[in-house]
Amino acid sequence: MSASHERELYQAWVELLGWMREYAREKGVRFEKEADFPDFIYRMERPYDLPTTIMTASLSDALGEPFLLADVSPRHARLKRIGLRLPRAHIHLHAHYEPGKGLVTGKIPLTKERFFALADRAREALAFA
Repeated sequence: MSASHERELYQAWVELLGWMREYAREKGVRFEKEADFPDFIYRMERPYDLPTTIMTASLSDALGEPFLLADVSPRHARLKRIGLRLPRAHIHLHAHYEPGKGLVTGKIPLTKERFFALADRAREALAFA
């Protein structure tokens, strides 16, 4: 993976985190940071050059039960991707960055609208669990 491709993946991750925050505000659910990147935690005094420190985040109900988990590969991973898990729906998607298309799952672009629909489905699955 080239440095520019890697940079684009992490920029797409920041965009996805923005969608998660927006969804949480609109739907009255919780956006929670679950984990930081290991190299951020152990960086000591070195500057941190990724656009975010968040490696894993979730959308949760009022009690803190997550219905959607998202994570991105750390920098040291050879094959980088963004993972989306819907624990109650038993769905696990992998997204990767394609130049000119942005994030895609399989061959389908992951748009904000598609992400919101996925989050709605996951939230409904939690309600019926």
